[in-house]
Amino acid sequence: MISIMMKLVEEVSGVGDLSAAGDVIRQVRYQIARFQGMHDVSGMPIPGLHRIEGSVDAGGSFDFAPFVGSALVLRLEDGRALGITLADRAGRVLAEGHGPSRCLCC
Repeated sequence: MISIMMKLVEEVSGVGDLSAAGDVIRQVRYQIARFQGMHDVSGMPIPGLHRIEGSVDAGGSFDFAPFVGSALVLRLEDGRALGITLADRAGRVLAEGHGPSRCLCC
């Protein structure tokens, strides 16, 4: 039986653009943690097993409710783009799938 653990591989924070369907929704402050699935015994990474957790904050009274559960893209300060999903109207981020630049098919 394979035992799996999730290992924190990166934490980033900054200001970036949150987009839906190619259109920028809002500039947001973000805090993101990226985890990689690892074989517990061998310590080797499991390709395709990633988890992204964190939050985005648009400041003020911006309501993320219309975007909860939608496929979004967060462009980080360093230029990378992460496929993310908002888990709640407060801006909590949760995404699992193909990694930091995962496809938007799942």
